[in-house]
Amino acid sequence: MTMDSLRRQLSRARRRDLWLTLTPTLLLIALAFSATLYFVKPAPPKHLVLALAPDEGGARYYARRYQELLKKDGITVELRNTEGSAHSVALLTDPAQHVDVAFVQSGLRDADKVKHVVSLGSLSYVPLWVFYRGAPVEDLRGLAGKRIAVGPEDSSTRALALTLLEANGIASGTEGAPTQLVPAERDAAMEALKAGTVDAAFVLAPAESPAVKKLAAVPGIQLLSFARADAYVRRYPYLSKLVLPRGVFDLAKDVPAHDVVLLSPTANLVARDSLHPALAYLLMRAGSEIHGGAGLLDRAGEFPAPLEAGFPLSSEARRYYQAGVPLLQRYLPFWAANLVDRLWVMLVPIIAVVVPLGRAVPALYRWRVRSRVFRWYARLKEIEIQLEENPGRPMLEDMLKRLEETERSVNQIPTPLAYAENLYFFREHVDVVRRRLVRRLAGVVDDSPAETQATG
Repeated sequence: MTMDSLRRQLSRARRRDLWLTLTPTLLLIALAFSATLYFVKPAPPKHLVLALAPDEGGARYYARRYQELLKKDGITVELRNTEGSAHSVALLTDPAQHVDVAFVQSGLRDADKVKHVVSLGSLSYVPLWVFYRGAPVEDLRGLAGKRIAVGPEDSSTRALALTLLEANGIASGTEGAPTQLVPAERDAAMEALKAGTVDAAFVLAPAESPAVKKLAAVPGIQLLSFARADAYVRRYPYLSKLVLPRGVFDLAKDVPAHDVVLLSPTANLVARDSLHPALAYLLMRAGSEIHGGAGLLDRAGEFPAPLEAGFPLSSEARRYYQAGVPLLQRYLPFWAANLVDRLWVMLVPIIAVVVPLGRAVPALYRWRVRSRVFRWYARLKEIEIQLEENPGRPMLEDMLKRLEETERSVNQIPTPLAYAENLYFFREHVDVVRRRLVRRLAGVVDDSPAETQATG
């Protein structure tokens, strides 16, 4: 065999060994990555649909702020106007509407029965203002038999008004003096109250609302102070008791003229439970920036908060309010943090599969190369066992012939130079057996224990 043919044979053997060793390894790595990809979250969408009732709690203003902040992170927020919080939730629960998040007021009826909707937190207080004409009253019971503007059908104002009026037994009127519920929108209800066409109006609006401040200063119109506010809060956990300080609207004119106890639901950001976690954290970060300041009725940093809203708190919101912004989003842009977060998951197969295989593959390759030589030791051992049976000369000659054939076969095994010592070790062991055979043929019966041990 020429040197070139030997080199070619060695090269083919090396390639074959590498492929036979690496193929199962590569298949295991591919399987691990495939399993990991199944659990890796997809990249967050770049488009978000936000449903809101424009006249509820300054929703239009806040929605535009969210648009501006999320645009900086490459997220486009589409606004979809609704008739009220109930309508917004209905759109959110309908997959065909493709609504992702919504502003809703707490206290919606049957909110606990809504499926696949979670809360990302309460954003602000939206107090219930009950303005009325006539003699002072201490509670809603004094409005029995009056004409009351309670908001349009799907509005959160109407939902809360009906809950409180029914609790006082006056929603359907009283004997001899039926209560009339007028489905007027906020601005129309205020104008009707000024004109005297209604006796009272329920209004949900922030304390900073200019319309509320103006109406509180109109002569002849009074603002109801809930004398039994503690009882309402105990009955309805989504309500909070707030105190509007005397003169906070206008110190010069002393408006209001006394402290007013208010009941307040909250404006909440709710989402489908399938919302991408990265977008959920981004929305809550924006909420902290938009709603984190102080107001007339809330302290700085009080919102957003995980208050009772009628919807379960999402797992992302729970972690956010306990531990704050995720570590990566604190120091990296949104797109970079999300990319690193997704790539980090891909390290799992590398750590769990690639690293152990990186140690196992060289050992497997070494075993495969050595096994070509090692399997010939079975024939060598067979000759030694036959030698112990005191064979005759013909058998000894046949054994010597087989030994020579074994040596020639092993010498033709293509073995990389890094593992050539195995070949030479085998040849040394062949020489030990050959010397025993030659001595036996020469009539020497005594065998050396040292040599027997060397090949045993």
